[in-house]
Amino acid sequence: MTLTLHPRDGASFRFDPGALCLEFLVSGGVGVYAHYETLHEPADLARWAAASRLRLERVDGTPDDLARAKSLRAALWGLAGDRTHGRTPRQADVDAVNEAAAAAPLTPAMTVGGLRSWATPVTGAQLLATIARDAIELFTGPYADRVRECAGDNCALIFVDTSRPGSRRWCSMERCGNRHKVRAHRSREE
Repeated sequence: MTLTLHPRDGASFRFDPGALCLEFLVSGGVGVYAHYETLHEPADLARWAAASRLRLERVDGTPDDLARAKSLRAALWGLAGDRTHGRTPRQADVDAVNEAAAAAPLTPAMTVGGLRSWATPVTGAQLLATIARDAIELFTGPYADRVRECAGDNCALIFVDTSRPGSRRWCSMERCGNRHKVRAHRSREE
C-alpha cells in the first residue's frame, strides 16, 4: 500500500510505511505532528479508513471513537519512536495498544468474485482493534527490529523495512533518498 503524502513544501511523494499501524501515524498527532492532524471529527476517521490499506467503505464512528483513535495513535507514535531509538517502551503506550486490541476486530468476508472484503457495518472500535492488533503483530513479530525512522534530515516518518537485505533508510527514494543523493553529489563537487 503506497500513500501519496502532500507536505507543506508542495512536492507530493509516495510513501509505503509497510504496516497498517504505521500508516495510521500519518494521520497526524500532537506536538510537531499537530500541523498534520487530519482527524477532526468522526467522519475523518472514516475517510482515513477508506483511503487506508483496509479500503473500508464505511465506518460508523462516534466522537468517543475519535478520542480513542487519537489516544491509540499517540501510543503508537510512542512505541514506534521507542523502537526506532532502542528504548524500552513506556508501559502506558503498551497498555493503550492492548486495551484497543481487546475489542473485536474487523470481520473478514469474501465477495462472490472471490475477493477479500469486510463484514459491515464497521464500528470505530473494530477499526481501532484492527490497528492495535496490527501493532502487536509488528512490534512483537519478525520485523520488529526493522521498524525505522527515515534517515532524511528533518523527516520523522516511520516505516518497517521489509526489503530482502533490510537496508532501507528512506521514507521515499523520490523525496528523502533523492535529497540525500543531491547533497552528497554537491558536496563532492565542492
